[in-house]
Amino acid sequence: MEMNCGGSFLNLQTPKVMGILNLTQDSFYDGGRYHKGEEYLIHAQNMIEWGAHIIDVGVASTRPGATVIDPKDEWQILQEPLTKLRKRFPDILLSVDTYNAAQVEKCAHLGVNIINDISGGSWDENMFKEISRQNMAYVMMHIQGNPSNMQHKPQYTEVINELITYFRKKIKIFKDLDFTQIIIDPGFGFGKTVEHNYEILANLHSFKSLECPILAGLSRKSMIFKMLDVSPKEALNGTAVLNTLALQQGANILRVHDVKQANETIKLLSKYKEYI
Repeated sequence: MEMNCGGSFLNLQTPKVMGILNLTQDSFYDGGRYHKGEEYLIHAQNMIEWGAHIIDVGVASTRPGATVIDPKDEWQILQEPLTKLRKRFPDILLSVDTYNAAQVEKCAHLGVNIINDISGGSWDENMFKEISRQNMAYVMMHIQGNPSNMQHKPQYTEVINELITYFRKKIKIFKDLDFTQIIIDPGFGFGKTVEHNYEILANLHSFKSLECPILAGLSRKSMIFKMLDVSPKEALNGTAVLNTLALQQGANILRVHDVKQANETIKLLSKYKEYI
């Protein structure tokens, strides 16, 4: 399985790691850590050395209770880091975490390969058209509600079937626009209870019916640290366990804060699979 990402190809025959680069000041785990100066370049360098295939850059917090960012404010923060990241690391795949269609063309011009949209195109009616015009890949996530209200008693009748129906409808819109470079993200923690999250994880293989690569974003989320009664900083072991389960269920990409550990998980599971 190979995906065209802005003219660069991502081989998904083996799972790949997407390293998270938050430029926000209020991210639930690493907010503010890479916001000042050029510390983000150092962290990107480290993630690449640890084996990241993709660097996912975001400036809008999507933690529960976060507010929507204005597109102009978002681009004012994004433009300089994206320019410097592309210049410093010309061969790495760059992803931008945005739900604003206004950023798509500008990102493409700066050499961004992937748009990672937590809204799945639901918050900006121009997103599908803008994506289809560019030679980029698109991560389509599912969310119920928005960050300000998504964890206020989320409800589903049959969560797996509802998510698959949601994705099928949106994939059909893209196919009508002759666009197929789609990655599916079920959106762990985005408008789901802990029970919903674990049901999705246990049935992640069901999303293979959509015939798109699957991204799993489990890193240090509340479904881990609340279950273990620890802080996000103490949730690395739990993250490794759930990443292993996601890989066994068919995940193609792991979106993580801890790139080195995720790559170790992939390597060990790959070796194990040689004997089953």
